[in-house]
Amino acid sequence: MKTPMVDHSSKFRLRSPLLAGLLLIWTVVIAGSVLVTFLLRWTSVQESSLPLFTYGINGFALIGGGWLAGRKSKRKGWLYGGMTGLMYALIVWMIAFLAFDTAMRLQPLLFTGAAFGLSALGGMLGVNSSR
Repeated sequence: MKTPMVDHSSKFRLRSPLLAGLLLIWTVVIAGSVLVTFLLRWTSVQESSLPLFTYGINGFALIGGGWLAGRKSKRKGWLYGGMTGLMYALIVWMIAFLAFDTAMRLQPLLFTGAAFGLSALGGMLGVNSSR
């Protein structure tokens, strides 16, 4: 008896390494922000530790997004990962500039450099973890 053919064409696959990495970054950042919100509300964690949580969540998300971009690209992981980090930093920069009317300062440039570096590191790890 023959088994019926399974149609895999309707399965959604995100082929772009940059989009997949950005989607993972934003998912982790939003989930981490919600978790930190719950921690601040229902535990004895103080607001003074908020910058530590923010940097930790963003760093983890950038390494993870770079890793996914590098894994999906299967080549030049540092480039795909770094570009994912740059795109994330650009989006955050635009939100800060347009929504909160912040002026250009040194801190966003440092954030952009760190975003590129962490995502590039994740991309190098990701391209080497793929087969």
